Amino acid sequence: MAAHIATAMKPKNNNSNSNNNSNCCSNGYSSDVSNGSDNNSPSPPPSPPKPRLTLSLSQCRRRLRSKTKSFVRRENLGSGLNFRRNLRYLLLLPLLYISGLLMCVGPFSGFWGYASVPGSVYRSYENFQRLWDDIRFDNSSALQLSSVWKYKRRVKVQKPCPNSTARNHFSMYRTSIMESSGSSGYLIVDANGGLNQQRSAICNAVAVAGLLNAILVIPRFELNSVWRDPSQFGDIYDEEHFINNLKGYVNVVRELPEALMERYDQNISNIPNFRVQAWATVNYYLGVVLPILRDQGVIRIAPFANRLTMNVPSHIQLLRCITNYKALKLSPPISSLAEKLVSRMIERSSMTGGKYVSVHLRFEQDMVAFSCCVYDGGEAEKLKMDSFREQEWKGKFKRKDRVIVPALNRIEGKCPLTPVEVGLMLRGMGFDNNTSIYIASGKIYQAEKHLAPLLEMFPLLYTKESLATPDELAPFEGYSSKLAALDYTVSLFSEVFVTTQGGNFPQFLMGHRRFLFNGHSKTIKPDKRKLVVLLQDMDISWKAFKDEMEVMLAESDRKGMMVPRVKKFNRKTSIYTYPLPECACLQSSNNSTFRLTEGANVLNSHHESTR
Repeated sequence: MAAHIATAMKPKNNNSNSNNNSNCCSNGYSSDVSNGSDNNSPSPPPSPPKPRLTLSLSQCRRRLRSKTKSFVRRENLGSGLNFRRNLRYLLLLPLLYISGLLMCVGPFSGFWGYASVPGSVYRSYENFQRLWDDIRFDNSSALQLSSVWKYKRRVKVQKPCPNSTARNHFSMYRTSIMESSGSSGYLIVDANGGLNQQRSAICNAVAVAGLLNAILVIPRFELNSVWRDPSQFGDIYDEEHFINNLKGYVNVVRELPEALMERYDQNISNIPNFRVQAWATVNYYLGVVLPILRDQGVIRIAPFANRLTMNVPSHIQLLRCITNYKALKLSPPISSLAEKLVSRMIERSSMTGGKYVSVHLRFEQDMVAFSCCVYDGGEAEKLKMDSFREQEWKGKFKRKDRVIVPALNRIEGKCPLTPVEVGLMLRGMGFDNNTSIYIASGKIYQAEKHLAPLLEMFPLLYTKESLATPDELAPFEGYSSKLAALDYTVSLFSEVFVTTQGGNFPQFLMGHRRFLFNGHSKTIKPDKRKLVVLLQDMDISWKAFKDEMEVMLAESDRKGMMVPRVKKFNRKTSIYTYPLPECACLQSSNNSTFRLTEGANVLNSHHESTR
């Protein structure tokens, strides 16, 4: 079965009772420069008379000013020296901290004889073996999937609704936006990255087109060296649906007019590429990009990932919502198979009322290698990972300025969770072996070895490879974005989604689930820094581990309903991860239309049954 699933001193001023000027000058201080504080100490004895002429008042003042300036200069010099000395200490502290970590968890820890720092060593499988009998014979009541999420909060809808405001805004130039002669020009973007990074670029492109009153050409997809998927827009999304659902907001065309194509010898690549800074502001686009667009009639921006700030006016923000949750519908071949996979997961989850858990498991070989984390494969695994890193990233990990400390990566929660760690966490939270689990993943690293303990804990384990027939999956083989789209859809409609590593996939999915499930992402986002410490503790009891996991689940429940504070357009978080409150009225006013972007009736029915 495992093989089948593989797949952060001022000097004291002695106040004299005498205020005459001659005394002031002879003593070198003046009551005028006293700090004004009460001083009960006795005055110093008067200086003996000197056989010199008494100085005039002006001479006294000049000498006083000179002494004062000299004193200030000495004080400033002393302050400067103190500041530089303190600065050296401040710079030294981080170096000492890093050195200490290297000594404790780095390659020198063994030489110095330090005990390993809690959480720095992978011992999860050993702990699984030690606790397995306690897990199997745990008689406590299982957690019901229908009652996992208890935290509730009423989502506030902005008034007036940005949807109606945006429609009024765009209606003012709807005529010009539908005619090329009335627009600012044509916008061409190249979307780079994987499935969800491209999705971000598409949403941002629509927003920029609306901002500039430009006509958007269907975005082109760059061939990514990591994902290696040659798919274009029409292979992943329904082009006709995309164009029709943006009418009245942004005009979208499949290609440039013939006159413009002739100017560039029928090759879009001949259009000069304009490079836009990352997270460019609205003012940048209006002040820098728009004049060029109007002058040239067309502009090409590549790459286009993260090229628009999150802080945009509400009517532009709404374009992101419309694009992400309405206009981007998966192409018929993908949505058709995705519908079947969800139906089959529901059928196989009959023991839990058709509800299931989906896990985004990032334990593919490339992810394990890139993380530079050490598991339990010994020296052979280290050599294999070193070779793979050199093959895929050509010396990136051998640069002199790059310090790799696997133990530190693990302590900081940067290591991908293994299948056994996911299983221990979920069983600790209360999910029993009748829970159906869908694994959203690529090919698992050493699948047979790593999936075996997870299968022991959760026999009802499924992947797209085990749910679909070989013939159904054949057209998708070699197309990572298409396969990721299947995983995305099945995970979208699970009752519980578990994210084990960062990235665009879980960020977009959590946002999409918040949009569907009344503001709750229904996502378990484990505290990996805490988890690695618990999993290394070879003395922890199963009950103590369960208590910690229940607290972690409750915290995920609370954070699942978090809504960022948004005043005007000063948003600091991603609207793709936190779509509310801006997209809330879009959801409530068009609930039946926006609920299901893939258009599968069975998925719609499933969603209704979970509410």
